Amino acid sequence: MTTLIERAVERASDTRAIVVGVDVLARVGPLVAELLPGRTAIVVADETTWAVAGEATTTSLQAAGVPLVDPFVFDGTPPPYAGYENVERLRDHLAPLDAIVVVVGSGTLGDIAKRASSELDRPYVCVATAPSMDGYAAFGASIAKDGYKQTLSCPAPIAVVADHRILAAAPGRMIASGVGDLVEKLPGGADWILADALGVEPLDADVWALVQEPLRDALADPEGLRDGVVEATVGLADGLVLSGLAMQAHASSRPASGAGHQCSHLWEMEGLGVHDDPPLSHGLKVGLGTIMLTALYEEALRHDLGALDVDAAVAAFPEWPELEPRIRAEGFSPELLAAALAQSHAKHPTPGDLRRRLETLRDGWPAIAERLRAQLLPAVEVERILATVGAVTHPSQIGLTPERFRATYTRAMRIRSRYTLLDVLHEAGLLDACIDRVFAPGGFWAERPFPA
Repeated sequence: MTTLIERAVERASDTRAIVVGVDVLARVGPLVAELLPGRTAIVVADETTWAVAGEATTTSLQAAGVPLVDPFVFDGTPPPYAGYENVERLRDHLAPLDAIVVVVGSGTLGDIAKRASSELDRPYVCVATAPSMDGYAAFGASIAKDGYKQTLSCPAPIAVVADHRILAAAPGRMIASGVGDLVEKLPGGADWILADALGVEPLDADVWALVQEPLRDALADPEGLRDGVVEATVGLADGLVLSGLAMQAHASSRPASGAGHQCSHLWEMEGLGVHDDPPLSHGLKVGLGTIMLTALYEEALRHDLGALDVDAAVAAFPEWPELEPRIRAEGFSPELLAAALAQSHAKHPTPGDLRRRLETLRDGWPAIAERLRAQLLPAVEVERILATVGAVTHPSQIGLTPERFRATYTRAMRIRSRYTLLDVLHEAGLLDACIDRVFAPGGFWAERPFPA
């Protein structure tokens, strides 16, 4: 795995060093001194992460002779929220200080520090405290701004330090979140296979390997992950770091994000779980999205698309003036409606492109289907892995009604221009039928009914 990480760093756009292992916090100071010589540092944490690794990080920086200013520590209870007001709070504190951030924390603190540092045009270093998401080594920050969660542009950290012993001891909910984020790379990879096969977005084999090569091994011991076994956590943590580096290398989130992530993005943009205590994490929502899409893939693979009637599909596919009012009627808020219309219009195919894609799908279906089956785990196995680590496996666990949950399949497709299974089925005229089947008697979700 180390060799794979080294390969990934070589291709990364922003990150110059990844240090992973057991008892590696002592290396934070020498790393900062080497990469950012002469710079003053400020440790940013909350009360919880400070207790976990803040003092050890500070000691390492002091021992390496790195000048320090007083740390910036958010309250631990309630934990800080990734809202833009916290970005502004940290940014305004940093502005008069000529100091680079060494942030000690997981996704929320990382995103706050990432965006605040970016607005001041400063590099930053991340010390990971939980294997909860793939954002440590990724660009962009997920921040609530202007009424909904959105990804704001900002560079990735110049370095990441991740101590496997600390990560293994993280709360179970955070480990479950990391598993949810990582397992989505399976159907997300299948989405990229489809986009590549149909000439929409070519697959980068080297970047693909960074994410997919270690993926199944990283998910192979959910019991060990649940129980905090360090050896099991190594694969999870390294897989999440590699996903972030792969996104840097590809200058896109495509290597690590498919339609399962789009379901989570939709719910996040609508504020699902924001007021929960603790707030519902990104990875827990992504895990449910993974089950959703894996079940839909299984239904799609029951169809013989080699017999697709391309003429009929092209004739039935709506032109944009017909599709736009349908999207307007799908219940988006005004802010999300604007995004849904823009993203959907950006990927709406011309009749010629549609025909070419569907003919390629029909003619190449046996080989495409074989690749998809090799890429995916069964939906029941994804469900078992997530249940074992205590992740979300049913929409009722996070307050989704049957109607809202079912509509997610279509509405998630609208909010991103990324081409996925949802778009393939939509263009082939099969999306509604496949969604109907996963909810019909004998279908995946029919066998997992909502509580009365």
